[in-house]
Amino acid sequence: MHKILITGGAGFIGSHVVRRFVTQYPEYQIFNLDALTYAGNLENIADIENAPNYHFVKGDITAADFVMDLFQKHHFDGVIHLAAESHVDRSISDPLAFVKTNVIGTMNLLNAAKSSWKDHFEGKRFYHVSTDEVYGSLGATGLFTETTPYDPNSPYSASKASSDHFVRAYGETYGLPYVITNCSNNYGPNHFPEKLIPLFINNIINNKPLPVYGDGNYTRDWLYVIDHAMAIDLVFHQGKNHETYNIGGFNEWKNIDLVRLLCQKMDAKLGRLEGTSEKLITYVKDRPGHDLRYAIDASKIHRELGWQPTVTFEEGLEKTIDWFLANEAWLANVTSGAYQKYYEQQYQ
Repeated sequence: MHKILITGGAGFIGSHVVRRFVTQYPEYQIFNLDALTYAGNLENIADIENAPNYHFVKGDITAADFVMDLFQKHHFDGVIHLAAESHVDRSISDPLAFVKTNVIGTMNLLNAAKSSWKDHFEGKRFYHVSTDEVYGSLGATGLFTETTPYDPNSPYSASKASSDHFVRAYGETYGLPYVITNCSNNYGPNHFPEKLIPLFINNIINNKPLPVYGDGNYTRDWLYVIDHAMAIDLVFHQGKNHETYNIGGFNEWKNIDLVRLLCQKMDAKLGRLEGTSEKLITYVKDRPGHDLRYAIDASKIHRELGWQPTVTFEEGLEKTIDWFLANEAWLANVTSGAYQKYYEQQYQ
């Protein structure tokens, strides 16, 4: 494969995937397609934007004709599809936006790939990146496996479940070569500060309240984003067609325990008295359809492809905090909205 289209490559996870492919595979031509909505930030990949094998394309996957023309022009060999609306709270207030991007956008990419590759699928691959939230909620025990029945509870997870089903349907109906991965919560550098860890880092820095849903006992599995990028690389190159792989950190944390650990580390980093940041914790009304617990069984990808996380959560959290504290300008640009001017400055 020589021409790879990565969608959503200016976002949090996407930027790390784009960087890995551009730097690790100089023989590939990497095309980064991103609509640059609020979560797309070209400052995330400023260090590679002049690489000879990197190409940025501003565009929206919901525009069918645009997507089809892009495939016909560049003849991609592979697609790594990361573009998505992903914030659960936003899906509750505007579910149709999630259907448009996550379902219709995925359909447009599938149709373009099918048309471009026609019946000559050898050497081609459509990689769809999904979430563990499609499986619904777990009780106090058990893990999500690749055969866990889908049971989405939020508009976000329902839209991702639908897109997963369409990818599999195109594989069964048309023979489209695909792989799907369902991943747990990511964290790390460049994370947009609407999600828990970057939001709370920013709020602690600015002595703002730390809003914790319900009783704080919701449990999530956490994975360092660079480990996820490494897993995507591995699945893209070595995964088997028409297979699903769960990617998780074997790293469960109750939200309130995570927040308290984050407070302790931030107090130490900022030279504050221990317990200072914990005083900012504020319990707020729970959101609708809030799943109690997610936990990923990632034994298949370890057994078949040899992948496993390379950093512990404590190490990853240290790296994440250090990155945010060392990149105050990035954080300021994101929270002020100034980052959205970067495209015009750099490309026009």
